[in-house]
Amino acid sequence: MRHAREGTLGYLRLLRQRPVLVLWLAQSLSVLGDRLYALAVMWVVYAATGSASLMGLVAVAESLPYIALGAVGRRIVSRFSSYQALAWVDGARAAVAVALPFLWSPDARGIALLLAGVLLLGALGALFDPNLGALVPDLVEPERVQQITGLLDLTGRIARIAGPASIGLLLLFVSEVQLFALNGATFAVSAVALRWLARRYATSAGEAAERPGGRARSSVPAGPVLREHPLVGLAIGLHGVALFCSAVTAIGMPALLATRYGAGAAVYGLVTAAVGVGALLGNPLASNRRSGGWLIVYCGAWALQGAATACMGLVLDLPALLLLALLTGIVTPATSVTLRAHLGTFAPAERLRLMSVDQTIIRAGGTAGMLVLPFLVDVSPRLAFGVGGGTVVLSALIALLVARRLRRERAQAVPSGQRGDAVVID
Repeated sequence: MRHAREGTLGYLRLLRQRPVLVLWLAQSLSVLGDRLYALAVMWVVYAATGSASLMGLVAVAESLPYIALGAVGRRIVSRFSSYQALAWVDGARAAVAVALPFLWSPDARGIALLLAGVLLLGALGALFDPNLGALVPDLVEPERVQQITGLLDLTGRIARIAGPASIGLLLLFVSEVQLFALNGATFAVSAVALRWLARRYATSAGEAAERPGGRARSSVPAGPVLREHPLVGLAIGLHGVALFCSAVTAIGMPALLATRYGAGAAVYGLVTAAVGVGALLGNPLASNRRSGGWLIVYCGAWALQGAATACMGLVLDLPALLLLALLTGIVTPATSVTLRAHLGTFAPAERLRLMSVDQTIIRAGGTAGMLVLPFLVDVSPRLAFGVGGGTVVLSALIALLVARRLRRERAQAVPSGQRGDAVVID
């Protein structure tokens, strides 16, 4: 409880800084708009076509630009490493989102235009997300990077609860398609905030990007950076495996509830709420973690979440399932905040590249999981939970063992008088 209280007080101190407050309010609204958009696009496609396959195609289409730009577009991504450039990106996202309701029609042409809009919004998001993540740590002192990372993570946690909770009320006044325009409005607000930050507050990352040659320095290859920081490579690889396996809970939970407990949407809502409440409880704890041992915390959190996921397929009653859902929510911020805060300690050029690589890996892993694991869920939801959770646990333990070996080899490779620094290889 003391750590949670300190984490909350740390957030309040951060929000007293005007640049942090402006960015946090704008991104809170923008992320909420994203959740409304994600729900709206799925519902609109299903209502028009009655096809779950097309719903899946839309989800895959949104991730493809992230994978493509992350794999071969590093120079393009690095051109947007300033608040000024990101303001233009959010302005473009606002225009696309607002245009979608006017282009939509429940026929093949409308579906094609919607898919094109989803692809374009995905491409703009792939430019926006890693660059904003790389700029944010420079808003604060190095010792507060963990806290500001946790603060923005909290924004996403709240949006995951507020988005589904508010959509029913919003649909009393607007149609599903008009939710796209609301999302566009949130992008416009974010663009104004980023424009203000570009004019009033320049971070070192933004200055580096805007200086002649700054963008070229940001466009560093991934290979040398990952070879120089192998523990980060291990963590990113584990992140990809975990996101691949997360498709089990995303797709398999309704099937597990139906086949195991004969439960329906109401219970599914309770399970989802338990995960969300757990994440809100765990976020202040994750943001207040002391420096040191980041990889142990990261792998341990994934191992605990994987074990809880595997147990979901074994428990015999709903209260136990809800407790496991709460546990997975509590440890989730320890995974996302720990890795992103550690990446935030790197120099701007390395930071941007590593965040872009991480984004590419998790998008690729999540997309592959959505395409592959539903077949396992169809065979047996309980088996799918066991395999998915067990794979995450095994991957986390392997990552820790490999990290220990890397540290030992590095320690043996330097003279004994310098071994105090040898164990720190990231």
